[in-house]
Amino acid sequence: MTSPEAPPVLSTPATHVFEEQTAVSFKTPNSRLSDDQLYVTYEIERTIAEIRKEGFSRVALQFPDIMLPDAPRVFEALSEGLDSIRSSSNQQRPQSTDSERFVNGVEKLSMTSEKLPAMRLYILADTSYGACCVDEVAAEHINADAVVHYGRACLSPTARIPVIHIFTVQQLQDQSSLHQDFEDFYVDHQAKVILMADVAYQDHLERITGLLQSRGYSNLYMTNIMHDPSSPLPNRTVPNEVEADPSKLKEWQLFHISDPPESLLLTLASRLASIRIYPTSTRDDERYREPFLASTSRALSRRYALLTSVSTASIFGILINTLSVKNYLHIIEHVKSQVQAAGKKSYTFVVGKVNAAKVANFSEIGAWVVIGCWESSLIDSNDFWKPVLTPFELELALKGDSERVWTGEWSSDFQSILQESTLPGDHTAWRDGDKAGGAIDGKEDRELDPEEESAPPDYDLRTGRYVSLTRPMQASRLSASAGTNPPSDSLIRRARDDLAVVGGEASPGAEYLRSKRIWKGLGSDLDIAYEDEGAAIEQGRSGIARGYKDEEDEKWMGTIRQSTSYS
Repeated sequence: MTSPEAPPVLSTPATHVFEEQTAVSFKTPNSRLSDDQLYVTYEIERTIAEIRKEGFSRVALQFPDIMLPDAPRVFEALSEGLDSIRSSSNQQRPQSTDSERFVNGVEKLSMTSEKLPAMRLYILADTSYGACCVDEVAAEHINADAVVHYGRACLSPTARIPVIHIFTVQQLQDQSSLHQDFEDFYVDHQAKVILMADVAYQDHLERITGLLQSRGYSNLYMTNIMHDPSSPLPNRTVPNEVEADPSKLKEWQLFHISDPPESLLLTLASRLASIRIYPTSTRDDERYREPFLASTSRALSRRYALLTSVSTASIFGILINTLSVKNYLHIIEHVKSQVQAAGKKSYTFVVGKVNAAKVANFSEIGAWVVIGCWESSLIDSNDFWKPVLTPFELELALKGDSERVWTGEWSSDFQSILQESTLPGDHTAWRDGDKAGGAIDGKEDRELDPEEESAPPDYDLRTGRYVSLTRPMQASRLSASAGTNPPSDSLIRRARDDLAVVGGEASPGAEYLRSKRIWKGLGSDLDIAYEDEGAAIEQGRSGIARGYKDEEDEKWMGTIRQSTSYS
């Protein structure tokens, strides 16, 4: 597989403008929930109780796009419920006699004069990042005390704002077919099977488990929701024997209700004996896919081919796809340390929702690493010009060909990476040693000697070509050490692999700008000699688009001329 010679076309072809894809969702576009269904689906009573219990006064309601049509009705239902509780609490005060007021005067003044605070609700109609994550950024813009998150969620721990998760209860169309499909899958009634469902269908698990147990299945385990993406079953409880020995999870099979996200499927592929999926997506109120046995071998092979293709990349871009997941700053520093220890350069980008058009503007980046929740960090790279990896895949990509071993295990939760990874303490020692005089741990840096054996050459595994600059930051060490020598008037030829230096730091990005980009911009740290002096600076137009100042002046002068001609 060869890399493209030019960036891909990032606009929609004209022939696709009027094409419409058939929407597949939980409900048909024209369906409207009744008031009773709305209260049950969005758990209005529980939400009101949670808000009143915690004493929140400013609450943000975060809806995914598919639930936005119901947002105004949910807002009104919550407002009416909270206002009724507040008004009834303020009106129903105990009546006391004059003697009681006299005896308990001070206490009465402090107790009965208390009123419940006024509630303010806000609808967050657009998320800063993924819909599965809590949008703390938008909530902080309105100084919210808490966020009510609706729909399916990744349940990643947040850093600053309390969260109330409302998973929205969804109905199973045909449960009788589910029971029959389960019996067709598992003929042996003694098989160890874990029952797991998407958060929207969690309420159905208890009834399904009881019915299957009544039919003779004795080794069933029903999972419950927990907030721990690092669990052997992400955000789910596990059997007691698996808690004691996680390797025993391999003895269990999984029956999953609803299509799991790809990140969850890849994570569980190497941990369970098998995974069978019961789809719940419908079209015209009918299930259009039959239950099937999940297979991830092809998807895992694509991910492994992707990470091996970036082993010779010299510049990595770190895409921050979350500002609310706990410890996201720690994983950013962890990734930077890994890239630096490999002798490569990294740049950090905050672009909001990641798409191909945004990252294609930075052609000097050889590969991207996404820092996000355990679901949103997995991005299909087919539409991107350069590969997009997860922090787990980056660790494998930075290893040498002899050290890189693919076991089939895959993970997207960076919390577990922080817990398991132990970076050697000398990953950044070489840079400190260079600044201190070129010694590391009391020994001379042998890489400064050109006669020493260099690292083995790097070849692109896809093209077979030799790559000369896979470790730009190691090449810059020669230049940095040369700067400690006293100045001389002698001319010194620049080494072939020396990088451009900006502010005393080697910059592969500046080197790319100097060597490959034709247009250097209006100004640069490099010496650029312009042929023309440029045009003189003139004052531009002012005003707004519907009427600039010069246009208003011309209209006014025309009115004066017209009135003068009439007179």
